[in-house]
Amino acid sequence: MNDSEPRDFIRKIIYDDLGSGKHAEIVTRFPPEPNGYLHVGHVMSICLNFGVAAETGGRTYLRLDDTNPGKESPEYVEAIKENVRWLGFDWDDRLTHASDYFDRLYESAVTLIEKGAAYVDSLSAEEIREHRGTLTEPGTNSPYRNRSVEENLDLFRRMRAGEFADGEHVLRARIDMASPNMNLRDPAIYRIRHIPHQNAGDEWCIYPMYDFAHGLSDAFEGITHSLCTLEFEDHRPLYDWFLDQLQPEHRPRQIEFSRLNVAYAITSKRKLNALVEEGIVSGWDDPRMPTIAGMRRRGYPPGALREFVRRAGVTKKDKLIEMGALETCVRDTLGDTAPRRMAVLRPLKVVLTNYPQDQVEFMEAMNHPGNPNFGTREMPFSRELWIEQDDFMEEAPRKFFRLKPGGEVRLRFGYIIRCDEVIKNDAGEVVELRCSYDPDTRSGTGTSDRKVKGTIHWVSCQHALDASVRLYDRLFNDANPNAADDFHSVLNEKSLEIVAAKLEPSLAEAEGAVQFERLGYFRVDPQDSSAEAPVFNRIVTLRDSWAKLEKQALQGQ
Repeated sequence: MNDSEPRDFIRKIIYDDLGSGKHAEIVTRFPPEPNGYLHVGHVMSICLNFGVAAETGGRTYLRLDDTNPGKESPEYVEAIKENVRWLGFDWDDRLTHASDYFDRLYESAVTLIEKGAAYVDSLSAEEIREHRGTLTEPGTNSPYRNRSVEENLDLFRRMRAGEFADGEHVLRARIDMASPNMNLRDPAIYRIRHIPHQNAGDEWCIYPMYDFAHGLSDAFEGITHSLCTLEFEDHRPLYDWFLDQLQPEHRPRQIEFSRLNVAYAITSKRKLNALVEEGIVSGWDDPRMPTIAGMRRRGYPPGALREFVRRAGVTKKDKLIEMGALETCVRDTLGDTAPRRMAVLRPLKVVLTNYPQDQVEFMEAMNHPGNPNFGTREMPFSRELWIEQDDFMEEAPRKFFRLKPGGEVRLRFGYIIRCDEVIKNDAGEVVELRCSYDPDTRSGTGTSDRKVKGTIHWVSCQHALDASVRLYDRLFNDANPNAADDFHSVLNEKSLEIVAAKLEPSLAEAEGAVQFERLGYFRVDPQDSSAEAPVFNRIVTLRDSWAKLEKQALQGQ
């Protein structure tokens, strides 16, 4: 980090700790649970944890917090690793799992029992909830809370040996059932689950709870700063209680920051999984999903996501950031890097009646109007062309500067043409325009200096590449779908439109993101596209058509 840049509150703490000599090296961790794909909310945590360590010459662990085997899978583990790498970060040899520490966590639990700080409870899950109390009423002690150390050790070891059924017993911390902090009312530490584990196999039938495993795993790895989102703020006293009781060699410090919440998106893994399971989207990597995999497939550059996080900033206040802010970062990144090409998404045929029947010319076209280093390409031009339906209007208003009956327009990198005749089908729909071209107006070499106000793009019918183009939009119509009673009620039924497009032939060789001139940024779909049947995804439009609506919605929050 440049010393002249303002530091967020977390970086200030970290740099102060380095300056005071409290820590000689900063060690952080990114600890996702492998129960789903990473989403846009995780991008902040990834960039923050890896970023502050890299800035200070420290280290970051990628730790899979795999303490809930019923919801975890190797697929999610591999997706997490792949998407962290894609964002531009590496953990070197520091890939760990909470399950790597199951033996040490078990021994830590035994230590708590021996100290009288944990006990085996035989209440059912429902009975435990009933004893827990409410926000205004204290909880009540379990009748098993005063079991002897010896009995608790015996029961816990038998739990470990597989003698009991799921839910028959649970190990709880003995803290304070009257605490105003619900997290301190004798929370569960271990529960019985006769389920194979994605990393540990069949070795265990009892599994630690997240709150117990997380802080101790931090301590085992020598984490200096455990950076969490704000929902863990009320868990911090419990995090510290376990450390106080067990006194590990290394003591991490938990610090909370606000989640990265983006408008028109949900980040609940349960709800995201429902979208997948119900077939509302094609998978976790559907380009409409706010997952990193979905944004990656859609064509978002990793640098745009990192820049979005930088602009959003690290704060202690929860906020809902406009989706347009993220899309602006995408446009800013692609604007400098994406070559320009021509594509017609809703084709309307134009026949140049005075153009030679079999003639083909090659028009020199710039690959990037703002950067001559991108060079040029040749585009075939012929008698029959495709233009956008929206670029013609039969009854046009006075300030419509595209094609209309009797009107003229310039074809980009081509000629000026005039619309002479409109051909319609039996339903009265315009299906063809008969036009004439001015041979003296070829771009760059024309002998005529006359000008027209409108310029449109085109593709030669004879040379066009047929492609399927997916036009993606926001998945929800509501700026805060998480607040809806049922997120299904605010789904955007027009979040995906598929059109049969006509593309300039050079797009057969397209790699990465390109700008379809006047239409937006697109990329070849990495899964469904083929040479025989190309498929392009719209990454983002050229302008934010949702800006006004989104601003109004967020102001009403």
